[in-house]
Amino acid sequence: MALSLLLAACAVGPDYRRPDIATPTQWQAPLPHDGQLDQLGNWWAQFQDPVLDELQRAAQADSPSLDKASAAIRLARANLRSAGAAELPTVKGTTSSTQSGTKQGNGAMPVTTTTGRLDASWELDLFGGTRRSVESGSALRDAREADWHDARISLAAEVATTYVGYRACQLKLSAYEDTLRSQRATAELTQLSVKAGFTAPADGSLADAGAASASASAIAQAAECEVSIKSLVALSGLDESRVRSLLGSRPATLPQPATRTVDSVPAQLLTQRPDLVSAERAVASASAQIGVAEAARYPSLTLNGSISLSASSGTSSLPWSFGPTLTIPVFNGGALAAKVEAARANYDSALATYKSSVRTAVKEVEQALVRLDGAVRREDDARRSAEGYRAYVTASEANWRAGGTSLLNLETARRNAITAELNLISLQQARVEYWIALYKAMGGGWQADAPSKASTEQAPPPRI
Repeated sequence: MALSLLLAACAVGPDYRRPDIATPTQWQAPLPHDGQLDQLGNWWAQFQDPVLDELQRAAQADSPSLDKASAAIRLARANLRSAGAAELPTVKGTTSSTQSGTKQGNGAMPVTTTTGRLDASWELDLFGGTRRSVESGSALRDAREADWHDARISLAAEVATTYVGYRACQLKLSAYEDTLRSQRATAELTQLSVKAGFTAPADGSLADAGAASASASAIAQAAECEVSIKSLVALSGLDESRVRSLLGSRPATLPQPATRTVDSVPAQLLTQRPDLVSAERAVASASAQIGVAEAARYPSLTLNGSISLSASSGTSSLPWSFGPTLTIPVFNGGALAAKVEAARANYDSALATYKSSVRTAVKEVEQALVRLDGAVRREDDARRSAEGYRAYVTASEANWRAGGTSLLNLETARRNAITAELNLISLQQARVEYWIALYKAMGGGWQADAPSKASTEQAPPPRI
């Protein structure tokens, strides 16, 4: 017992320290301005779009991906409780009652024998193997909780991106339908002119071809909008009729995020992104497993005791035993040393994964910033282009009706106008999606707490 108390303060294997990962001192890409970005947890609320809010609430409340992440948390907590139980003694009790006798002519009475036994054992954690196992389990629990938050952020980003895609699809469909109505009207006027002999039949064919092409484009765009609705149904878990009702309750406009600034530095991503916290906790768990493997190479001491009661035909006995058992790994062919080496290899792998994840996180933020900056700077030019082409089409239609230009020139002007309009919508859609990507890359406003010290009985994280 004195030896166990002496060794209780030490545990074999490395004492974990958070890896010092090199990150840039500042962002290299242009930063947006006017406001703050990193304090918004439910970042989608800034769009002030009640339809998006409703879809997000439904998705967060009923998501298979979040259910799977919650189950992983429960499993990690159960494994942690199991590891902690090894630090305590185990006690097992058994009891039995039997009757026995010999068949004789005068009918001898049977003999009843009753026994009870209580066995206890306690393996002293001399070299900290159990403590390292608990340390590993605690780190894995923290990792699974971070994974849950990462799943929540990813789900929110996917819902928002799909919703923005649907609204953009509606705007594109509206542009195609406007063009279709105009081309059908032109085709009707052209056919009347052909019948009257004022226009060549070739112009009639050109007008019909233009209207047919516009109709095909509108049908294809409408199909894409339907695909987006199906995606929103799957993400939100709502009935399709409810989703259609929500989407139809507002006009077809793109949600606009509030302009925000990025006032954090790359190093802060380590506590702003739950996936990085999960990767770091995996490194901590792998480090503790080295201690578990190391402890298995040392002797183990187990205290065993038992007491039993046996009663039969008015007589009873009370045997008992108590004593230590020392187990020494004398020869195992290098298996225990190999397990230590495997644990160290797992640690190196987890550390490499963590480093790679940090670099990827920095890259994702930098790329989102570059794309967002490019989209913002291009939007004014795209808007002027679309407005100019629309004005040119209006003038070309009036000129064509007056006989001042050919139908071919009018159709060319229309194609240029619809292309410019679609480019503007796509650019506006991309700008909003880049904002969403930036929020996701910055961790969605989530902030890591210190490694969890809460009871392992704590419920899974609430769905916000």
